[in-house]
Amino acid sequence: MSQTIELTSVIPEDMHGMRLDQALSELFSDYSRNRLKGWILEGLVTVNGNVASVPREKVNANDSIVINATIDSEDHFIPEEIPLNIVYEDDDLLVINKPAGLSVHPGAGRRTGTLLNGLLYRYPESINLPRAGIVHRLDMDTSGLMVIAKTIRAVHKLVKAISRHDVVREYEAVVIGHMTAGGEVDEPIGRHQTNRIMMSVVPEGYGKEAVTHYRVMEKFRAHSRLRLRLETGRTHQIRVHMSYIKHPLVGDPLYGGKRARFIPNASAEFTRYVNTFPRQALHAIKLEFKHPFTGEELSFEAPVPDDMIELVEVLREDTKEHPDDIVWGF
Repeated sequence: MSQTIELTSVIPEDMHGMRLDQALSELFSDYSRNRLKGWILEGLVTVNGNVASVPREKVNANDSIVINATIDSEDHFIPEEIPLNIVYEDDDLLVINKPAGLSVHPGAGRRTGTLLNGLLYRYPESINLPRAGIVHRLDMDTSGLMVIAKTIRAVHKLVKAISRHDVVREYEAVVIGHMTAGGEVDEPIGRHQTNRIMMSVVPEGYGKEAVTHYRVMEKFRAHSRLRLRLETGRTHQIRVHMSYIKHPLVGDPLYGGKRARFIPNASAEFTRYVNTFPRQALHAIKLEFKHPFTGEELSFEAPVPDDMIELVEVLREDTKEHPDDIVWGF
């Protein structure tokens, strides 16, 4: 089964002079760059009413972009009865609190047991939506809030709002190292040169703009609890940026959070607990956006899950026992 979609946008000032395929990947980030490039080559993209067929074509500020394309539905995925913790729902969208361990979308070697399979079961009509209405993602082992579209018009509006950075996404995390103050990481992110499942900070011009703001909520002797806000939403962004500044997330298997560390005077039990924490300590705690059709300001918060609460309690107790043995970074 397939469906015809129309995507529209206007090139903002900061994309003036950018390649068309690059601009489209920024404006319509819910679709892969290869798919967008294919639509250009098929003549399905117009710029100011003229068919654009060259991906390298340069765009100008205020150019009007329209894509009319056909996409396959999700009918090749199996609907499954998977519990969904629904925080909010109306006719156009829903907000869920995703548990750690639930993959958002099927991938290589995983066709079942994902959020998408659960959406297809609960909302059979979502078979006609791209990715069953999923407009942004959380990593499998990251918990917290996600907004999901229930209609094609909501897909278009929410994707556009996310690409314009109009959706506020805040996270809570526990990182390795004692941090004294918050800050900002403004470093582009691209695919890792040697490990294709990882992302990394890359030289300017080789990746996508990525900005993460963070502040310290609580200091422990060898760890810190942070509140983070995404200005952009790149794959693994928080995990990559925190590792880049030498404060990887506790439990992160890809970016250094599971690497064995020496912590002065720590008990064997404490060291084992921290070094074997079963996932990256990251939770999408807050989500704010304007309803795409009513204009109502929506704001949601999801309680920190039990495993991260227990982690923080363990770190507090260790800090009380060893207040002077500060460990600053990775």
